Amino acid sequence: MLRKLHKLLGLAAALLIVATALSGTLLSVVPALERATVPTLPEPGMSVAALAEKIAAALPSVEQIRRAPSGRITAYALDQGRDIAVVIDLGTGVAVAPYTPSAYVRWLTDLHRALFLGNAGRLVTAAGALSLLVLSLSGLWITARRLGGWRRFFTRLSGPLSSRIHVEAARLAAPGLFLSAVTGLFMTAGTFNLISGSPAPGFPAEVSGQTGARLSDMPLLRDTAAGELRELTLPIPGRGRDVVTLRTSQGSGYIDQGTGATLSWASLGPWQRLSEAVYMLHTGQGAWLLGLFLGLAALAVPVMAVTGLILSAQRLRRAPRIRGNARPGQADTIILVGSESGSTWGFATTLHAALRAAGHEVHAAPMSAFIPARYERAQRLLILAATYGNGDAPTSAKGFLERLTALPAAPGFPLAILGFGDRSFPDFCEYARAVADAAEALGWPTLLPPDSVNRQSAQDFARWGRTLGAALGHEIELRHYPRPPRSVALQLVSRRDYGAEMLAPVAILRFALPRPGLKAQFSGRAIPRFAAGDLLGVIPEGDTLPRLYSLASSRADGFIEICVRACPGGLCSGQLLALTPGDSIRAFVRRNREFRPAAGRRPVILIGAGSGIGPLAGFIRANHVRRPMHLYFGARHPASDFLYGEELGAWQADGRLSTLASAFSRAPTRHYVQDALRRDAGRILQLLDQGAHILVCGGRDMAAGVSTALTEILAPRGLALATLKMEGRYVEDVY
Repeated sequence: MLRKLHKLLGLAAALLIVATALSGTLLSVVPALERATVPTLPEPGMSVAALAEKIAAALPSVEQIRRAPSGRITAYALDQGRDIAVVIDLGTGVAVAPYTPSAYVRWLTDLHRALFLGNAGRLVTAAGALSLLVLSLSGLWITARRLGGWRRFFTRLSGPLSSRIHVEAARLAAPGLFLSAVTGLFMTAGTFNLISGSPAPGFPAEVSGQTGARLSDMPLLRDTAAGELRELTLPIPGRGRDVVTLRTSQGSGYIDQGTGATLSWASLGPWQRLSEAVYMLHTGQGAWLLGLFLGLAALAVPVMAVTGLILSAQRLRRAPRIRGNARPGQADTIILVGSESGSTWGFATTLHAALRAAGHEVHAAPMSAFIPARYERAQRLLILAATYGNGDAPTSAKGFLERLTALPAAPGFPLAILGFGDRSFPDFCEYARAVADAAEALGWPTLLPPDSVNRQSAQDFARWGRTLGAALGHEIELRHYPRPPRSVALQLVSRRDYGAEMLAPVAILRFALPRPGLKAQFSGRAIPRFAAGDLLGVIPEGDTLPRLYSLASSRADGFIEICVRACPGGLCSGQLLALTPGDSIRAFVRRNREFRPAAGRRPVILIGAGSGIGPLAGFIRANHVRRPMHLYFGARHPASDFLYGEELGAWQADGRLSTLASAFSRAPTRHYVQDALRRDAGRILQLLDQGAHILVCGGRDMAAGVSTALTEILAPRGLALATLKMEGRYVEDVY
């Protein structure tokens, strides 16, 4: 919901916000230019009296002296019957240049404040400031959620160039934009008298009627520093009833021109001081460095507007085009989709078309849009849910379980759940199972038992469709042909082979990092930024279903590296292991946000076996800050299966790897990685006491053995592995 608000508000107010931002950027330069052209600043300790007498000596007809926030002193006088305004050099008190207000600045100010429309324009720009405030706050919240929390707010970005520019500009400019928006709204409230100011000093009822007191004999002028001056108005010669008027940053008052006595004085009140501070914060007047900062922040607005439009267009192109999608209140069948990469939407589109062809009114939406009260005519709800990571909700299902469990009672229509996943992973359809369990606990009646589709199987989907048709009393034929994800060509540059002696081939494959053009980067058709632990989706020849491999490198390394083991009958692994340098594959990168060391300098325990060392080696390679990292690595034989053996020694020598414990199951002394953990139980507990983060990568049997060993190690302390998982300190990438 917040993301939709951010997008719609940004699109609706883009032109207005860009116009005010660009004019604000141009105005932000004015204080710096004025400050640079000030002839001389007042001497330290100079009083208003000394300043005025110096100017009066050089310009006897002076009537008014003004000091701008930049420090520029302007004198207004009568010269041969005509009014003049001159800029004063404080070193001499002599006029150095005529002063003429800039018509360009006045024009630009009117555009920025009111769009040349007077008070109506001020209300419009206030609406723009409010929109900017909402966009700043929602953008910050969305960015923090995308990056995994506020602690990771400044972590390195990934994704298309347009997305990275948009978020980077937001991260850098958000404080300035927030300040500009809040102060702009405050100033508008002051313009329409919604905020009360301080009372002005009352004009004195009694004056001496005398003239001729020297300015230096007036205590108020003598005791006021020149740096506090805003405006000094002197009496016209011969008018005894006139008074000297002084306005400063502390207040304003009147002085008798004959006796020099202060007749009245009014200090600035809290609201007036706040108003002046807000004016300075918004305009940069009196703080030219702040003005330049706000101008740079405002300059980010058109950048974010352009990249935001590009991102919106890209999302529209990626969004499923479901023909004849009924309104939620008119549909008899509701399809909710939980998808991470978008592939599940393809199945939902096929299901939607088949149900419409059978005469149903169907509404399809993401699971995050689940609002049962809107389904007024619904007779059934069908949920198609993929699983992200270790049983987590995919992107389009965020918040669904929370809304489901918060329902006071189950809806009156039945439910069917179809999970999507890969049986080779231990958390196969885990999120769909969690949804089914929550629905059962709520007492929600089922239309069909929970079912699953393995590896995007068209046969599994068609079988489920026939079961659904039987429940509905008519035939449902689901013919779905998954489209391959968008990919790029990667060329193999080198390979290192292991495990031949053990009849268990494993290879470290290194591919060249493509160098796409700017257009490809903006459109998202390039390999995005990635880190070790992210996933490389490889599309084998003769199949549209990608296979995922954990990355052993980051973009900063300048190459793409994976470890591949031979799987009996494996189509993709067989093709990869047959590659020679110069051959190419089709692949894409998918983020794996959860599987990486937590931020900070706390120790990291890395546990892997066989090709599972790939991402762990990537973490160590990237450990340039020399964070304590301890690796437990298991393989068959040290002579044939010691992946990254040379690199691990070098990384240990330069401090990127603190300790290395290895275990070999086919060596004369047989040990497994879980045996090495039990042997080092004391050190494991010590590291955990220091807040260590554990990452495990490899086969499911290895992971099960590691889990058992760690449970035994933790038991004497009264600790549980489940607690570490809940705290995010134990993470697996298991296949």
